[in-house]
Amino acid sequence: MSKIISASLGGMPWEEKPTGSAAPVWRYSRNPIIKRDAQPNSNSIFNSAVIPYKDGYAGVFRCDSKSVSMDIFAGASSDGLNWSINNEPIQFEGDAEVIKREYRYDPRVCLLEGKYYITWCNGYHGPTIGIGYTEDFKTFRQLENAFLPYNRNGVLFPRKINGYYAMLSRPSDTGHTPFGDIFYSTSPDLTFWGRHRFVMGTVASDDSAWQSKKIGPGPVPIETDEGWLLIYHGVINTCNGFVYRIGCALLDLDEPWKVLLRSKNYILGPQEIYECVGDVPNVTFPCAALTDADTGRIALYYGCADTVTSVAFTTIDELVDYMKRYPLRTDR
Repeated sequence: MSKIISASLGGMPWEEKPTGSAAPVWRYSRNPIIKRDAQPNSNSIFNSAVIPYKDGYAGVFRCDSKSVSMDIFAGASSDGLNWSINNEPIQFEGDAEVIKREYRYDPRVCLLEGKYYITWCNGYHGPTIGIGYTEDFKTFRQLENAFLPYNRNGVLFPRKINGYYAMLSRPSDTGHTPFGDIFYSTSPDLTFWGRHRFVMGTVASDDSAWQSKKIGPGPVPIETDEGWLLIYHGVINTCNGFVYRIGCALLDLDEPWKVLLRSKNYILGPQEIYECVGDVPNVTFPCAALTDADTGRIALYYGCADTVTSVAFTTIDELVDYMKRYPLRTDR
């Protein structure tokens, strides 16, 4: 039995695994939970982050407008399933040079030392990792960008590791990245980032072809007694374009660039109509996870076809057992 090291969250969204299912992850029966028109001017709402807050939940949502501008918006929910999302994007306070907006998308939210830190793909002469924080989801302050362009999928760890703040990211390029590996970086102050370490990359062979084109970190890593559980996305380039699926790995607690386990198989991929049909077909993209230490339950929030938001369920034991049953042995 594996153990999640976090707070108890007994009221988190949950459905039991369907009878007879062999899948390690199962979808909520009422998906999608956020439709594309949940705002008056939204074209799509997807690739978003949620977190426990007070007696309910708060979130930061990617909402592309009907002019298809990309920005991030705060939202709230009492149950983690029914969401009210602000109609105006987050307005950050901070240095005038840093808060200039080109675009913002694919946020993550991490509770760290009493503040809710947001990381996202930020436009600053190309895509890089924006960092900001809030304490009440009303006032937001933006810090310095973590890296030079180009980078995407910046995800903070929920505590310091060996005395340093830590982040996973995927160095990128200015276009629709035709490559991508996951790297680990540390910082003494959330401003200056260095000591970069390679974590894991794509798989060139058909040992695990679903992640042969690029990979990137998803939700905030989940601390367990066996290591950091990393849920991530992987991409294959097919004759009909990119297909995004979801996988998982287990990283060393003290040296998270060391991969202890990694699943050969994906754990969730496009299958339902809302995952296969949308602005960008065939995409399941994870950005957030709720966890309950008492039961080991995990609620995984993911974007579907770059159009809507859904949730799926699993447990820490399901994922660790699945990685052990289908291990990838050629990942480095």
